[in-house]
Amino acid sequence: MQPTVIAPSILSADFARLGAEVDAVLDAGADWVHFDVMDNHYVPNLTIGPLVCEALRKHGVTAPIDVHLMVEPVDRIIPDFAKAGATEISFHPEATRHVHRTIQLIRSHGCRAGLVLNPATPVDVLDWVLGDLDHVLLMSVNPGFGGQSFIESALDKLRVVRAMIDRSGKPIRLEIDGGVKPDNIGAIAAAGADTFVAGSAIFGQPDYADVIARMKAAVDAVRE
Repeated sequence: MQPTVIAPSILSADFARLGAEVDAVLDAGADWVHFDVMDNHYVPNLTIGPLVCEALRKHGVTAPIDVHLMVEPVDRIIPDFAKAGATEISFHPEATRHVHRTIQLIRSHGCRAGLVLNPATPVDVLDWVLGDLDHVLLMSVNPGFGGQSFIESALDKLRVVRAMIDRSGKPIRLEIDGGVKPDNIGAIAAAGADTFVAGSAIFGQPDYADVIARMKAAVDAVRE
């Protein structure tokens, strides 16, 4: 199992003071910075682009930036985020005609590649590309909005994908996004996740360090 990663989603941060917000959450123990990129086409919302990623790098953020592309078509924007400083770039198989080619595109620009499965997306898309991925991101809400409740069936899906990863023998991360909180992260970790995206559960609280510490403690408790 990979070391635990907590990746706060800046979708829930105060954008008027984004640099300070990201600094604060990293100082509080976060491991990655998660970008929810929405295009008002693949999903019914519009959020941020590569300029925000570039601005945070110029601000001095050195932590991994985990870019989740909820855009269609996806290939056009990948080089822009790579140039802007993305570390991880993930996309939805529905957003490209050629999943394997898009994975190759991400890697050709020096980034780590991930594939994102919506709650109703079957896992068999992983059968032929899992070995080319650095992480799999399972959505435990329907993409497009922050602050949604965790969909319980995601736990069964986590177990299935965890078994696939274990059989592969490769160090592929299993990430979860949607409704992750201190009171359910233990069950999510027990189902196989090692990388946890949380938005309002962290940025909506007065003490970032307390929330992140409780999350990591809950994960550690089920791993012991």
